[in-house]
Amino acid sequence: MCQLYSKRDTLALRGKHIGPSCKVFFAADPMKIVRAQGQYVFDEQGEHYLDCINNVAHVGHCHPEVVRAALRQMEVLNTNSRFLHDNIVEYAKRLSATLPEKLSVCYFTNSGSEANDLALRLARQFKGHQDVITLEHAYHGHLSSLIEISPYKFRKGKDVKKEFVHVAPVPDTYRGKYREDHPDPASVYAEEVKKIIEEAHKGGRKIAAFIAESMQSCGGQIIPPAGYFQKVAEYVHGAGGVFIADEVQVGFGRVGKHFWSFQMYGEDFVPDIVTMGKPMGNGHPMACVVTTKEIAEAFSSSGMEYFNTFGGNPVSCAVGLAVLDIIENEGLQGNATKVGNYLTELLNKQKAKHPLIGDIRGVGLFIGIDLVKDRQQRTPATAEAQHIIYKMKEKRVLLSADGPHRNVLKIKPPMCFTEEDAEFMVDQLDGILTVLEEALGGKTASVISENTPCKTEVPREAQLELPSGGTADSRESSSKKRNAACADKHSLLSKRLKT
Repeated sequence: MCQLYSKRDTLALRGKHIGPSCKVFFAADPMKIVRAQGQYVFDEQGEHYLDCINNVAHVGHCHPEVVRAALRQMEVLNTNSRFLHDNIVEYAKRLSATLPEKLSVCYFTNSGSEANDLALRLARQFKGHQDVITLEHAYHGHLSSLIEISPYKFRKGKDVKKEFVHVAPVPDTYRGKYREDHPDPASVYAEEVKKIIEEAHKGGRKIAAFIAESMQSCGGQIIPPAGYFQKVAEYVHGAGGVFIADEVQVGFGRVGKHFWSFQMYGEDFVPDIVTMGKPMGNGHPMACVVTTKEIAEAFSSSGMEYFNTFGGNPVSCAVGLAVLDIIENEGLQGNATKVGNYLTELLNKQKAKHPLIGDIRGVGLFIGIDLVKDRQQRTPATAEAQHIIYKMKEKRVLLSADGPHRNVLKIKPPMCFTEEDAEFMVDQLDGILTVLEEALGGKTASVISENTPCKTEVPREAQLELPSGGTADSRESSSKKRNAACADKHSLLSKRLKT
């Protein structure tokens, strides 16, 4: 693969020309990726890595059907979406067919952030209300309007929470206010939302919307208890607001049994607005808001035209149609259920073996591993999580850590992930946890420092501190020997690659 620059020069140019707030994965030892295929990415040395991070390449990196669909349409026409074209209406029809009947009106955008921003506009126009209820640790996008309702972001800054924003406790039954031993966590968490509504009304404020991811991702792979969303929707509707389900990260069959994550909470729960993005175009910038005719008509009555030059353009919709076809033709929902269940089973066996694992939670190919220093206290193992993701990278497996304490390993791979991939990932995790726990000696000693300087040779302006280090891996052999030890497993994986 032809490269313009060496990795060192790429780092130096990034440090010079790319905004310093634009962070990269594995910042202490960043990867340079030159190509990808299926559930694998390849670095500039030709090494391939199992991608357990990328929920954007939903049906697999560079899926040939997606590539062909984009190329075919690009060769014929790509233009402003205000011209009549069959692709946008065909895609809207196909997309609506996956949703409950009342969700039938589409607005196409280019990103999940644009979609959530538009959803707020729709909600606020509907009844003329302004206030928004969001969840602790939530993240809904990078636009100013979304940073305001994303505690995951705004509580890291100096800005004071806006008066029209209300933050409800995240319905986390493992680490939250009400836990798994509570007889009815769904009701008590929903009551917290009801109290917020009542307090807002006392202050003369009116609720426009409650917004939540159907499964909270950046907040730590949180699955709300059954019945929670139904009760919240009841309270929000009673206040004249609407329920926005953010499916930007968790939609398009990732949970397996259902196409949309909100559907797993029961047929009696239907959001008023659904937003979607990331997996929609398999890497092509494409997103959408779907809502009811009533809300769409209220939005139109404002007299302000909604216009998006590229949203729903012919190429984007051709790509989107290809993604829908692949999900169906390749049985990827069934695969998410089968492989997800198998992976969860393997991880629960590791939980029984490794005290660092406090909780395994998730549905389909959306799984979190909550790492703890103490299972009774559920103390977040933040430094350990950072150490593990770097060691997993050395083993050619890409994971990320997130959650409010950055101690939850996130697993959200392309939907073509296999049982063999699951076994390989878990085998590597098992080995790393074994070495780490032996080094820790079952204690919470700070064997791993969050501030150990990076030893990787990078330009000075691009250097960052390695968030993990220490001596926990001192008995492991060199990187080359580790790779050799995994050669048999990697060779099995490589047989499936057309390189």
